[in-house]
Amino acid sequence: MKKKILMLLLLAVGVIGCKSKKAYSDRLRTENVRAESRKSNGEATSSTTKGDTSMPEDSGKFIKFRIETIDEYIDTFSEIAQLEMKAYGIPASITLAQGLLESGYGKGELALKTNNHFGIKCHTGWEGDYDFHDDDAKGECFRKYNHPMYSFRDHSIFLTTRSRYAFLFDYKPTDYKRWAHGLRKAGYATDKRYPQKLIYLIEKHQLYTYDGGKLDTGYVDDRVVVTDSDAVHIVKKGDTLYSLSRRYYVSVDELMRMNNLRDAGLSIGQKLLVKSTSVNK
Repeated sequence: MKKKILMLLLLAVGVIGCKSKKAYSDRLRTENVRAESRKSNGEATSSTTKGDTSMPEDSGKFIKFRIETIDEYIDTFSEIAQLEMKAYGIPASITLAQGLLESGYGKGELALKTNNHFGIKCHTGWEGDYDFHDDDAKGECFRKYNHPMYSFRDHSIFLTTRSRYAFLFDYKPTDYKRWAHGLRKAGYATDKRYPQKLIYLIEKHQLYTYDGGKLDTGYVDDRVVVTDSDAVHIVKKGDTLYSLSRRYYVSVDELMRMNNLRDAGLSIGQKLLVKSTSVNK
């Protein structure tokens, strides 16, 4: 899969009331800790997390994605969906189906201008960036992210920190049909056929396979040891800057800086500088 990113843009700061990107990044990390440390108080509880599931730090730059096909969307975001499933217990098939549906597989107007792949509105208390978009009503406020992966993380936080979705986590992560109907019941969407649309996407594209297969993130459970001799990575099929950032414990922004990359597109056989210091974790 060849993922193309057209350009990196400095995020405009002219929207009144927007917090800084650092504040937004700090909020994501804070909410992550809160979500994973919730007690059984009637809200949803996340599954036990194995390994490092933190997001690379927000660079403060808006990355515009261009996805051309449904297969490309799935190929691009299936790994992120599986990582979110591992950390929060939301079926990867549901996450991918919602992303496909809500974002128009990454080609919808809202997704292109905000990287919001789940149609999540601002809601009271939202402190991140935002933009306006016509939906159920004209000019509604929607959350805006510098990278789609932050949209995927915020989707996990959104479902696991609101009590109305708590009952979903009583369902097996492989029971995508109950999850689909449960989302509609909890009020995620007003479309009466929302469950059927999710189920159709899951079954047509066999997204359920991402719920039961072994997670392939490019590293083994006992962690990769990076030394000076392996500071260069040869890009293989399926590699993305996101997967490499997790493998070598370096942010996407840092990978781009070290390799003088103007966008996140990679080519098979390309040599990337990944890290020069030893890591054993």
